[in-house]
Amino acid sequence: MTSPFDNLTKAQISKLYELLGVHIYSFSENQEILPTIKNENIVGIVLEGYAQILNIEYNGNEIIAENLYKNSVFGSNISLTNSENYQIIARQDTTVLVIDYDKLMNPKNLVHNYFNVFFRNLFDIINVKIREKNERIKILEKKQIREKLLEFFEMENKKNRLKYIYLPFSLKDLADYLAVNRSAMFRELKHLKEDKFIEIKDRKIVLLYKL
Repeated sequence: MTSPFDNLTKAQISKLYELLGVHIYSFSENQEILPTIKNENIVGIVLEGYAQILNIEYNGNEIIAENLYKNSVFGSNISLTNSENYQIIARQDTTVLVIDYDKLMNPKNLVHNYFNVFFRNLFDIINVKIREKNERIKILEKKQIREKLLEFFEMENKKNRLKYIYLPFSLKDLADYLAVNRSAMFRELKHLKEDKFIEIKDRKIVLLYKL
């Protein structure tokens, strides 16, 4: 993934921090990220760690709205963080850089070349985020669990063009990502193995069928 700070020197990054008045926060594993300001107009960048944006349904079920890895960008204008139904949870010890959206969008910033480089990197990351959201919608449109799984496997396969994929998260999280019952998904994975569609070893899934 592109870093927001690609092609910037340490000195330029320091100037950028000063220009934008950034704040950096550290969160422990399973701690809620930015619970007091998640409704505010901010942009967050994951500097280290891994977190998830969760949709907490009325019955307590959790659906993964978004996975946030190193260099991921999120915020009230680009992610689902401004609803009481959503939480951002650190899944590892995680460090987050926070920028006030209005400061980021100040047109006076454009006189600084280092800001333009940063903003272009940010735009590239957001474009990837939009593509991933569209992929997620395509998966969720499928009616059957098998169809959702195979669609997900095919999308992951296209990223590396190999006959196997490594899940970016656990099988438990895969069920949440697909918005399906975990037990039902595990049964379907068992059927896919029995039907010689896949082999599974931990997070490695070998695709035995022709794509």
